[in-house]
Amino acid sequence: MGKSLYIAEKPSVAQEFAKALHLKTKRGDGYLEAEDSIVTWCVGHLVTMSYPEVYDMKYKRWSLETLPFLPDEFKYEVIPQTSKQFRIVSGLLKRDDVDTIYVCTDSGREGEYIYRLVEQMTGVQNKKRLRVWIDSQTEEEILRGIREAKDLSEYDNLSASAYLRAKEDYLMGINFSRLLTLKYGNSISNYLNKKYSVISVGRVMTCVLGMVVRREREIREFVETPFYRVLSTVEVNGQKLEGEWKAVEGSRYYASPLLYKENGFKKKETAEELIRYLKEEEPCMYRIESIEKKKEKKNPPLLFNLAELQNECSKRFKISPDETLRVVQELYEKKLVTYPRTDARVLSTAVAKEIHKNLNGLMKYSLAVPFLNDIVTMGSHKGLAKTRYVNDKQITDHYAIIPTGQGESALKSLSHLSGQIYDVIVRRFLSIFYPPAVYQKVLVTGKIREESFFTSTKVLAEKGYMKVAGVPGQKEEDEAGENALLQAVKSLRKGMCLPVTDLSIREGKTSPPKRYNSGSLILAMENAGQLIEDEELRAQIKGSGIGTSATRGEILKKLFNNGYLALNKKTQIVTPTLEGEMIYDVVEHSIRSLLNPELTASWEKGLTYVAEGDITSEEYMTKLENFIRSRTMGVLRLNNQYELRGCYDRAAGFYKKGKKS
Repeated sequence: MGKSLYIAEKPSVAQEFAKALHLKTKRGDGYLEAEDSIVTWCVGHLVTMSYPEVYDMKYKRWSLETLPFLPDEFKYEVIPQTSKQFRIVSGLLKRDDVDTIYVCTDSGREGEYIYRLVEQMTGVQNKKRLRVWIDSQTEEEILRGIREAKDLSEYDNLSASAYLRAKEDYLMGINFSRLLTLKYGNSISNYLNKKYSVISVGRVMTCVLGMVVRREREIREFVETPFYRVLSTVEVNGQKLEGEWKAVEGSRYYASPLLYKENGFKKKETAEELIRYLKEEEPCMYRIESIEKKKEKKNPPLLFNLAELQNECSKRFKISPDETLRVVQELYEKKLVTYPRTDARVLSTAVAKEIHKNLNGLMKYSLAVPFLNDIVTMGSHKGLAKTRYVNDKQITDHYAIIPTGQGESALKSLSHLSGQIYDVIVRRFLSIFYPPAVYQKVLVTGKIREESFFTSTKVLAEKGYMKVAGVPGQKEEDEAGENALLQAVKSLRKGMCLPVTDLSIREGKTSPPKRYNSGSLILAMENAGQLIEDEELRAQIKGSGIGTSATRGEILKKLFNNGYLALNKKTQIVTPTLEGEMIYDVVEHSIRSLLNPELTASWEKGLTYVAEGDITSEEYMTKLENFIRSRTMGVLRLNNQYELRGCYDRAAGFYKKGKKS
């Protein structure tokens, strides 16, 4: 009987497989060998797509005459820096005594691609190939993955989508970067007094640049509008109760053109006029018309996927998405959390049935113990499968990021930041076993003369899951003040009349749109260009978004490195550079569709359709080649360099020596 060969994506993962299999191995050069098994590893990508000049030397020189570049067959080559490891893996794949290959690269599109390229370059034949698909690196999960490994051919559609994603990025990058650089590069380099400018274009990257530039321009064009609200104050049991005037039906200002929305005026003079009118009757009294009491529940949020975790860490710790991924990957490799590059925010039914193992394991994490004791008392873990946190239909490759309950020995070796991020993941996970938080709301409607004033108080009555997750933005003294106000409001009765102690005007101003920070930009990418703040609404958005959980952080990093976007490391606020705005103007006046988030998301969705077997690779490639061919021809016909000069001037007015003024 022949040997089994296990191929992991990294040396550290290969070690975990050898440990899980309890192999007595001897170390070879780039592999571990036991009596009936060999474990080896890639070091990320070992093979890449060849540059155009490998097809024909005429492509080495950038020229409009050689565009579009659309090869019939794509060429690949071994990456020089990792060629030694490629030769080792390739040699093991071809060994006569190896009859079964276990593909153990990362369980996702990119991991699939890494292995398939190696196999393609090696020319593997007549071997049994099995795919190991795991959600964490615990021994139990590794052994399950090996035991349930499916024939590699079952992942052929995933492999096809991986090849297409690479071809798409390659063809769009090469064709459009060369096309726009040759057509407009000189105009940018001359304007910026640079020796030369390469206009780097990418399917996802350019779309993200567009999102940031558009937001910056919306902020610049925003005109601040002042408005004036009228407030009443009465005293109840020593507490000041403030009411806000609104021009509801029955008001002398109902539907008046003098209004700014229904709760304010465009001019201060009109607000002053209303106050004079209200004070005409003496004493000025406030009569309670209605008191409405209701309880409002807030459910624990869904679990983290990578985008949500990157957004949370950007807000809490002011770190980039790239840094968050680095830390959570480290936690995964130390067996502390499940697979990080996931888009899902729920668990599978199978995991829900075994969730007691994760909870039991967390008893070794001291900060979790009080909450775990609560969960045991409530018995809430038993009904998890019937909650919104478990949904097999919402999982494609992997379920949400949760703690494994293992790897506790690694906890002490974690950096401060890694420990903080682990704690955030644990608390989000434990939250789902707690009841909703309950707010007590009281809405009081009162009248001064025939004008209506509204007071709304909201107090956290039952912390529920917030006991674990924390109450957002609340201090203890705030809580005490809110409770005292709620008690005062509860003493009010319909028909009561109270003297008005004050009528005042509060000036407000309309706010410009917010700039993206690195976390909110990742979320906007996930939601196809929409920055959706509401947790529940985000959960309902269907579609693949722009990029994938595995690539979004890298795309932002490339935009920063290219100098198209700037990142404030203290605040994580993202803004365009002058060069970034100029690139945006070039694309908008040449291949505008590259800036369209919905179109970019539809390309990603197309790759998902290939992975799911709904469309063929040939159909996808035909669409892609037609897109590149038609856009290239369109740009070649343009003569708009002079028009762009005006765009550059407009953008440059907001920068001083290349920096935001």
